Amino acid sequence: MSSKPIVLVSGVTGYIAGWVVEYFLNAGYKVRGTSRSKSSAQPLIDTLVSKGYSSSDIEIYEIADITVPGTFDEAVKDVQAIAHLASPVSMTFTDPEPVIRTAVEGAISILRSAKAHGNNLKTFVNMSSVVSIWDPTLQEKVFTEDDWNEFAYPTTQKLGTSSPGPVIYMASKVQAEKALWKFRDEEKPAFNVVSINPAWVSGPPVVTPKDKSKIGETTRTIFDILAGEKEPYPLGTLATYIHVYDVARLFVWAAENGDKANGERYLAVAGRSGEQAIRDILRKAYPERKDIIDVGEPGQGYMADWSFMPSGPSFDVSKAVKATGQNWIQLDQMVLDTAKAYEPLL
Repeated sequence: MSSKPIVLVSGVTGYIAGWVVEYFLNAGYKVRGTSRSKSSAQPLIDTLVSKGYSSSDIEIYEIADITVPGTFDEAVKDVQAIAHLASPVSMTFTDPEPVIRTAVEGAISILRSAKAHGNNLKTFVNMSSVVSIWDPTLQEKVFTEDDWNEFAYPTTQKLGTSSPGPVIYMASKVQAEKALWKFRDEEKPAFNVVSINPAWVSGPPVVTPKDKSKIGETTRTIFDILAGEKEPYPLGTLATYIHVYDVARLFVWAAENGDKANGERYLAVAGRSGEQAIRDILRKAYPERKDIIDVGEPGQGYMADWSFMPSGPSFDVSKAVKATGQNWIQLDQMVLDTAKAYEPLL
């Protein structure tokens, strides 16, 4: 019988979840992941085993529908921590109702199972987003963990299937996180509850896709600019950033410091990015691709240290830095780490 603590990672095949799994393995945990199918998780397992991790430390529970009550009942047994990352992610959603419902009911489903059957559970760490905090109608504001996006959900209720995809995604993150805190306040579970609210996340994937069409939205912009695509995947108006390594370490930190982090939200935002900043970083690092990578307007639209612009929205990102004692990885490293991973697909 292994004495290692067990962490349950929902949505284990997701881009960020892959690194959360690896960071927990590094921290000495056994990982129990959930996925719609075991076969879809096999590439992740194969990659981790090729890195030297033991296959006996990784197990997969097949959960086809995260919204079904009781579907997590077996998966939560004997775990010391839960990292909940299973939720719809896309900027091209067209119908808010099923997206919001899946995000909310998925969160409530795993929380109810955790309360009823998580006999050893100490800390539940939830993946939320900066968009649960950032309200796009407030332009000249410094956002903190005390703020909420009060724009997205009412907009989807008004516009329905005419809602823009990014607004639907925002609404799903807001409503799912609000459901989390409502559950904590009303159900008073014995375990700690923590929320991680990351910016736009990039960095290399654990499993590099074999085809460029399989690159996820969150890292697509960097690849498109490196590849010289005429219309790189847009970052949107917020264009904040965080390295996936920082998000993964924050999950492990929260799980291991649950008593201190209980009831808290943590912004994981390193600064401001943007297509031009990425162009400039890549053109400097890849001089042989200077005729492929669009030059744009060098130096424009961002600060030299990738901090927030003097005008427009910004964020106080000191809370997580103070709590963990570690600063964020900077934009240039994030961009180059991502680009390096995708070089074989050029």
